[in-house]
Formats: sequence, C-alpha cells, structure tokens
Amino acid sequence: MTILWMTLASVFLLSAAARYFTAPAGIAQASITPNRMLAVAAALVIALVAGLRSNIGDTYLYMHGYTVNEHTWASLAGGRDIGFGLLQMLLKQFTPDPQILVLTTAVVTNLLIMAVVYHYTRLYELSVYLYITTGTFTISMNGIRQFLTASIIFACTGLLLKGKWKAYVVLVGFASLFHQSALIMIPIYFVVRREAWTRATFSLLGIAVAFILGFNQFSELLFSAIKDTQYGHYQVFAEGGASYIRALVWMMPLVIAYFSRERLRAIFPKADIFVNLSLVGAVIMLISTQNWIFARMAIYFNLYQLILIAWLIKVFRQKDQKLVYLAVLVFYFGFYFYESVIALGLEYESDYIKWPWGE
Repeated sequence: MTILWMTLASVFLLSAAARYFTAPAGIAQASITPNRMLAVAAALVIALVAGLRSNIGDTYLYMHGYTVNEHTWASLAGGRDIGFGLLQMLLKQFTPDPQILVLTTAVVTNLLIMAVVYHYTRLYELSVYLYITTGTFTISMNGIRQFLTASIIFACTGLLLKGKWKAYVVLVGFASLFHQSALIMIPIYFVVRREAWTRATFSLLGIAVAFILGFNQFSELLFSAIKDTQYGHYQVFAEGGASYIRALVWMMPLVIAYFSRERLRAIFPKADIFVNLSLVGAVIMLISTQNWIFARMAIYFNLYQLILIAWLIKVFRQKDQKLVYLAVLVFYFGFYFYESVIALGLEYESDYIKWPWGE
C-alpha cells in the first residue's frame, strides 16, 4: 500500500503545481488551463504505477491468459470482443511478456482519462486526487478490458457535449470491440443530453428504488434475458452486493448539485450533462448494493463525477470555498483509507517498483 500512498501524494502535488502555474484557457471549458508539462507528469505517474503492477483484482488472470492463449486470426474470428484479442495478438509480436499488456492498457486508459479531466475540470488537482481516493484508479486495475473501453468512451466527451451523435456512435461502436457492454452508451447519449432534475430524473431514481425493493423478481428477468450471451455466467454470480457506503459516497455530490443547480449552470453551462451521467452512475451503484456485478456498468458513468465535484466547489461562497475544498480532501482520504486498508487490505506488488527502493 506504500506505493499507492506515494502515488497519491506525488500526483496531487504535481497536479496542484500544474494548476498553480496556469495559463489563460482560451476556448477550453475550464476557466484556467493547468501547466501542460506538470499535468502530463502527474498523468504519467498514474499510468506507470498502474502499468507496472503484477497484482490487484484480475490482473493475474489477464497476464496468465496472455501467456497461455493462442492469439491468431483464427481465434479472433471465433472469439468475443475481437478488439482486445487483436491488441494481444499485436503485442505478442513484440514480446511474450504479459507485462506489456498491463502496461499498454494502463497507459492508454489513464492518459485518455487524464486528458479529458485536464480539459474539462475546474480544479485539475482535485479531480486527479478524486480519481484515486474514490477508488476509481483501483477499479481501473480490476477489469482491464472494460475500463479501457470506458476510457475510450470518456475520450468522446467533447462529441457528447457538442451533440455530434454520428461520430459519437461510431467511436462507441469501436469501443465495443473491446467490451460489448459499451453499446449501452448509445441510447444513454440521447437520455443525458437534456436538462437535469426534471420529472425524468426522479423517475430514474424511482426505478432504482423499485429495483432494489423487488430485486429478486427483476434480477430473474434480467438474467433470463442475458443467459445466452457472453454475460450469461453472471446469473450464478454470488459475491453479495456492493458497499452501501460506496453507493452513498457517489450519491452525496448529487445532493449538492441539486440544491445548487442554478448556480452550477451559471458557472458551468454543460453541467446538466455531467449531472445526468453522474446520476445514472449513482443509481447503478445503488442497484449494485443488491448484486456487486451491476457496479461494473457504473464504470462508464462515475468518471464524469470526478469533473462534476471539482466544479461543485465553486458553487459555494468565495469565503467558504477553501473550507469546502479541505473538507473534500479529508472526506475522500478517509473513504480511501477505509476502503483500501480496512475493507480490502489492498497491497500493491510490482517487479519494477518496490519500496524500499531496490528491495
């Protein structure tokens, strides 16, 4: 865990320095643009720490699969998610070492995410800090294929905001070659590009509550519908539900967003889209308290809340913003400590990064 604490400290300091040495924003969404070199340095630290790991989540399974599986044109033709298979086939032309798969996916995933955060967040260092302390960074190392897919879709944020649906659909289709669940983002595009906190918003919350209360009935219908797909094995998934604490953590910023909705729209005109996407993610997290596997779908939505929270700081009075900022740092640090140390007992292992150095 020491390496992860050092990662948190170093990227926060680098990204804070990046915002300190700012430049005029021009036409960017944020009102200031962080120093590019320092922002890239922070992003590279995150990417390399993730890419040089040898454990966490299903990392071992991906590395093992890369080593033992045959990656040929024939296997691609009969396989699922051919984009990921093609990536492995190409990487094997360079080396049989499975670390290349982990490194490549981590670099692409994290640099895409940090690039979007850099462009749209109001407080770059806070969004980077939240990427780690909300546990999103940890999740990115567990479910490599789906998080890579989510990062490609996240990189399409500009198309979503500008209403360029044709290009968005094409890129989502490309992302689905790595994980077919990405296709859910096509109908989502048309749902979230509307005003937040309308009757539809509360209907969505009502559906989530109904799903939770009638989980057994709803889950039977769902798993029956997917039993003949590549996700059919999830119907026997029996690891319990996600933490209620995690679900509440993702819901709380939306409460602030609701009560400050007019102020938020004034300072961030595209806020409603981020609110709607974050709300979908929070609703999925609520549903996942009944079965953890639903939390996998929240991957596509929770990234947007990293940007939303940083903008929420600015809805408070000027004299209160520093206190709120500090409160956010403390609260999410506490959550990260609870989840990583107490709940998960997370340990980071790597053949390349060790502490003490050279051990």
